[in-house]
Amino acid sequence: MQLETYISDLLYRYECVTVPEFGAFLTQTTSATINEATNAFYPPKKMVSFNEQIQKNDGLLAHYIADVEKIPFEAASKKIEKRVKSLKSYLRQGETISFNNIGEIRFNGEGKMLFEPSYHLNYLTDAFGLSEFISSEVTREVYKEEVENIEKVIPLTITPEKRKSRPYLKYAAVALLALTLGGFTASNYYVDQIETHNQLAQNEATQQLETKIQEATFVISNPLPAVTFNVTKQTGNYHIVAGAFRAEENCDKKIEQLKAEGFSARKIGVNKYGLHQVVYTSHEDRFEALKSLRNIKKSHNKDAWMLVKNLNN
Repeated sequence: MQLETYISDLLYRYECVTVPEFGAFLTQTTSATINEATNAFYPPKKMVSFNEQIQKNDGLLAHYIADVEKIPFEAASKKIEKRVKSLKSYLRQGETISFNNIGEIRFNGEGKMLFEPSYHLNYLTDAFGLSEFISSEVTREVYKEEVENIEKVIPLTITPEKRKSRPYLKYAAVALLALTLGGFTASNYYVDQIETHNQLAQNEATQQLETKIQEATFVISNPLPAVTFNVTKQTGNYHIVAGAFRAEENCDKKIEQLKAEGFSARKIGVNKYGLHQVVYTSHEDRFEALKSLRNIKKSHNKDAWMLVKNLNN
C-alpha cells in the first residue's frame, strides 16, 4: 500500500494527518518570502513537519483509504497497522524512510525520529500555479551617485554677478510671464467653446434618436423556428483542477484543449492571487470526485488536484 500517496492527498485539505502508532504530519501556512542575497521571491506555502508524539487514531486516514479502495474501515485500519510495523522495522535497521513529496524519516543516535521535509510540492491550494522567480538587481543607488557626480561637475546656478551682466534675462522673464498668462486665458476660452459644442451635439443626437424610435415599426412576418439546447449544468463542491493561469486567453485555450479531449472543462473564477482557474469537471459526490481525480492523475495530468469549494452554482 502506497501510504504516502494517501497522506499527500489529505495534506492539501487538513493541517494534521495522523498515522496511528507512528506519528502525525503537520502543516503550517507561511507567507511569501524574499531572499535578499539572491533576489529570489518565494510564494506562500504550507510547511510540513512531523511529530512522533501524536499517535492517537483519529480515523481520518483510515476513512479516506476505505473510501478510495472501497473496503471496510476495519480493513483499512489493518492495512495501516501492517504498514506501520514494516516502517518501524526499517527504521530500527538504520534505514531512511522516504515519503514521496512529503519528506524523509530516520532514527538519530538516541532512537528518536528525525524528519527532513521535501520542498518539491506546495500543499497550499491558494498558491497553485505560483513558482519562485529571481529578479534582476535594482541599481538605484548607482544611478543616484552618477547624477550627484554630474551635478558637481556642471552646477546649474545663476549668481547675482551673472544677472547683472545679462540684463536681457529680466525682460525675457517678463515676456515669458505675459505669454504664459495669455496662453492660459486662450486655452480656457477654447476648452469652454469645445464643451459647449459637444453638449449641443449630444442633445441633438439624443433628440433624433428618440424621434426615430417613435416612428419605427418592427414587424417580423416570417419568424425563425425556435431552437432548444440541452445544456448540462455542472454542480457540486468537489472540483478537479487542471491549472491556473495569469492570462485569461491561456485559460480559454486550455478549456478548448480539454474539451477536444473529451473533458467537461470550464472556468470557475479567479482566486485571490488573480489566477484564472480551470477544472476538468465538478462533482456532487466526494467519492466520485476522488475516483475521477485518481484516473486523471494516472492517465492525463499527475499534477491535477481537488478543490473543495461552494461556487453557488
